[in-house]
Parts: sequence; structure tokens; C-alpha cells
Amino acid sequence: MKKVFLLLILNIILLSCARVGSPVGGAKDTVAPKFVGSNIDTARINVPVDTKELKLYFDEYIQLKDIQKNLNISPPIRYKKILPTTMGNKYILIQWDENLQENTTYNFNFGNAISDLNEGNVLPYYNFAFSTGEKLDDLYISGDVIDGMAKPAANTATPSTENKKNYVVGLYQEKDTINYSQKPYYITKADPDGYFELNYLSPGEYRILAFEDENQNSVYEAGKENVAFAKDKIDLKSSISGMKLVIYPSKKALKYKEMKEATGGAVMIFEGHPAKVDVTALSEKLKDYKVTHKPYSGSVNIWFDAVKQDIGIRQSENLKFKYSADGKEGEASVFYRLNSKNEMIGSSVESKIAPTKNFEILWNYPVQNIQTDKWTLKIDSVNTVPFTAKISAEKPNKVQVSGDFQIGKKYSLTVPKETVQSYYTSNPKSYQFNFEIDRAENYGSFNIIIENKPDAKFWIQFLNEKGDVQFSKFSDEASHNFNEIKPGKYLLRILVDNNGNGQWDGADFTNKTFAEDVYIFPKEIEIRELWQNKEVWNLKSNSTETPVLNAPPNVN
Repeated sequence: MKKVFLLLILNIILLSCARVGSPVGGAKDTVAPKFVGSNIDTARINVPVDTKELKLYFDEYIQLKDIQKNLNISPPIRYKKILPTTMGNKYILIQWDENLQENTTYNFNFGNAISDLNEGNVLPYYNFAFSTGEKLDDLYISGDVIDGMAKPAANTATPSTENKKNYVVGLYQEKDTINYSQKPYYITKADPDGYFELNYLSPGEYRILAFEDENQNSVYEAGKENVAFAKDKIDLKSSISGMKLVIYPSKKALKYKEMKEATGGAVMIFEGHPAKVDVTALSEKLKDYKVTHKPYSGSVNIWFDAVKQDIGIRQSENLKFKYSADGKEGEASVFYRLNSKNEMIGSSVESKIAPTKNFEILWNYPVQNIQTDKWTLKIDSVNTVPFTAKISAEKPNKVQVSGDFQIGKKYSLTVPKETVQSYYTSNPKSYQFNFEIDRAENYGSFNIIIENKPDAKFWIQFLNEKGDVQFSKFSDEASHNFNEIKPGKYLLRILVDNNGNGQWDGADFTNKTFAEDVYIFPKEIEIRELWQNKEVWNLKSNSTETPVLNAPPNVN
């Protein structure tokens, strides 16, 4: 009897304990949490500036997910505490130390952080605003962030959403000096489709930008994060809707980064892709050297014969240099130790090549001279056949071999040692490269006619599904033929060299310079064997060039 009584008491205790969880049976809960009140009165105005916390109550137990990534407070507040953390609660508590600004509307944008504890139903893009003044500011800016380099969706001119990005949109107050290394005064996140809203804005003059916040610190980093911006300030007197922000890769500021030992010598690395770099050795032992730099690239190679000049043979030696990069001068140094893997190495680009293409060899050194009279080319490993070879004008480390190649035949090219010369070295061993001439029916072709082509020269490019450039032409012609293309799906784009410097330049937010024009063909191109595709491309009808604001936006 006593045992029965004890079991009864135990059951009563267990049943009386509060439990957070989903009920057994019944329909699944699909309703998001509902806001029911806060520690700030319903009007949400005339909030004391010495208020140090915000408490938001909900009708069920909630959890916060990735709150540091989702929560944006405008104007920024450095909070010291936020609840709930890992456990559920029926309220959100945010605490801070500093006083609030007078006559200011604060907006707490939680993004998709709030969800119920049991089923994970999200309360999307929840905002809570209050004012330390007599009214809530109610102006807004809404619109879309568009990836200017995006792959088009299949069979439509709408940009693809298969790689949706997380974009931040911010407003900085217009001042004589704006500190862009701080969070924007007003900030929000675009939804996965690129739509954004900046709410509870006060009238004033602002600078707007959108960027891909890769490091999730809500601060734009030039050269690392894609960006969109307006050149002119926004004089916000009434709400704006329909704004379009086209986002592009950003241009890095010119900066020396590092120097390190490299094959054949040393390499100096710059950010910002300088047009011209001059380098002078300051070390007495380094007398004979060669400097190579491709304009608008970030790598500067210093080539030398370490053995002949007795540099870094027995121990590391500190080699010092001075440089001038686009007029910016400085000094750099590297602790150099001779690398035993400095051998000149060659490799074939492809072993099966299209009927009219060249056979190509890549070397890990720039090639100065080739002694082709000592090379031999055999067909089917039997008969020697004539050929010609030359160093590529665009890539000095590439050698192109051409001849009267026969379809379906196999070839063997012998390159004896020391017949390919670079700075201070040559190939120390012989190579035999084997390749085969593929059949024409294994390829397709493509013809494009461009209407309203750019005034400046441009690159027209084929990109594979990974985004790698497969074919590229630099031209100002309206008609282009691409032959012997491997079957597959491709993106076709045009990059315009508006400033004529021989490279495509990204957006420069510091100097308020837009990215150079980009055009994305509005549909994916599929190349099939023995097919000849032909398209007409009117650039004005499906442009993704750099205007930031679609004109005119709707002003309310």
C-alpha cells in the first residue's frame, strides 16, 4: 500500500512540472511566433535617452539563430547582452551601456533570427522601432540588389538564383568626412532574392551602398567584397521604392603585400594590380637579375642565377629591393634560400586537341628562346613530319606547335634537354609529349551578331558551368565565330574596356567610379556535337551594364 501511495505522489509531481515541448498528437504547428508586447510603451515615442535595454515578449517559447549575423540595429548600438542564447524563452532581452541619441528613431531588424522553439517556424524580417523624440520617422527606401555578373536563369532573362548571395544595404549620413570603416548609420539585409527595405528613416542627405558582406562584420572592405553604390548623394525628403543596385567586383587599392622565394628567384606581390612596377636590387651580391611584370597584374618576378652568384646556397640571405609601383615607392625584402625544385618544367595543355588548334606546352618559366631545329615530331611514332613552333605573344611561358595535323592521328613531339631557354636556365631534361588530333564531329560552333555593340573595345567570352573562361576575344567587331567548341553548357558575356587600359576594371567605391560595362547573354548556351548555333544579341534590350539607379524610382 505504501508503494502504491509513493508512486501516486511521484506521478503527481511529474505531471505538475512545467514542460517546454510540443504536444503529443494533433496537427503540426506551422505558425510563427507572435509579438505581444515590450518594456517600451505602445506609442514607442519619447523613450528616455537613458534607456539601457529592450525586452520583447512573444506568445510562445522562441529561440534565436545566428543572431550576430541577422540582427542589425540602426543607428548602431553596441549591445553587451542578448537573450535567449541556447535555451528557449518567451522574450528577447537586449542590453547596452551608452545613452541613446536625442530625437532619433531606432530600428531593431532581426532578419530571420527569431523562430519558435519546438517546430522552428521563422518570424521573417521582424522589425521593432522606437523613438527618443516625439514621432517615429517613417521614411523608407526599398528596391533590389542585382548581381551584375550573375548567370542567367534557364530560358529567361531573369538572373539565376542558384547561387543566392547575402547582401547588406546601408546608408551613411552625408558629412564633410564619412568614415566608411564603421557600420552604416542605417543598415539592412536583402532577402535571398535581393529585395531590401530600409525602414524608419529620418529626412536628410545620405550615401547609399550595397555589398556582399563576406566576413559578416557589416562593414564594406574594398577589393574583397562586391559592391554597388550611387555616385550622388540621396536627399531623402520622401520615401523611395524601386531602387536598383547593381553589384560588381570591387577594385583593390594599390598596396604592397609581400615578397617571397619563388621558382627561379623571388616574387613581389601587390594588391590593386599596378600598371607599371620598377624594381632595383639593393643587395650587393645580386648583380645580375631580370624583372618581369605583366601590366595590371599583381605579381612581379625577379629572376636570377643563385648558384652563379652564390646567393642562399648554404643559408638564407636577406635580399633587399626598392620598387616604384605606379609612382608609389617603397622597399621590400625576402629571406632567400635556394630551392632545390627550381628545375624548368614543361607540361602539355591538352593531349587531345581540336583539328585546327595548336598543340600547346606550358613552362614554369618565361621562355626566351626555343631551338626547334633539334626537336622532332613523329606521326604514329614512325614518320617524322614538319612543324613550326613559336612562343605565345600573350603568355611568354606558353609554346604553340602547329603543323599539317591529320584527324584521328597520334603524334609524338620530342624536346631534347637545353633546347628551351629562359632567364639563367634551360630545360635540364628531355621531354616527349604525346597528343592526338580529335575529330571535327566531336565539336560544335557558335556565331553571334551583336546589335548596338559598345563603342569601346571589349572581351567576348565563353564561360563553362564552373565559371572558367574557355574562349575569349578582344575586339570591336559586331560578328564573332567560335569554332570547335566542346559540347556543354556555357555562359556568354561581354566585358567592356571603357577606359582603354587593356583590362576590365571593377567598381572603385573610394573614387566613386563604377565598374566597367558588363553584358550577360540572357540565356544559357548549349553546344552540341556537329551543331552550328547562331544568335542575334541586342545589347540594349538585355543589358546589365553599370547604372545603379533605375530611372525613375517611385517616390512616395
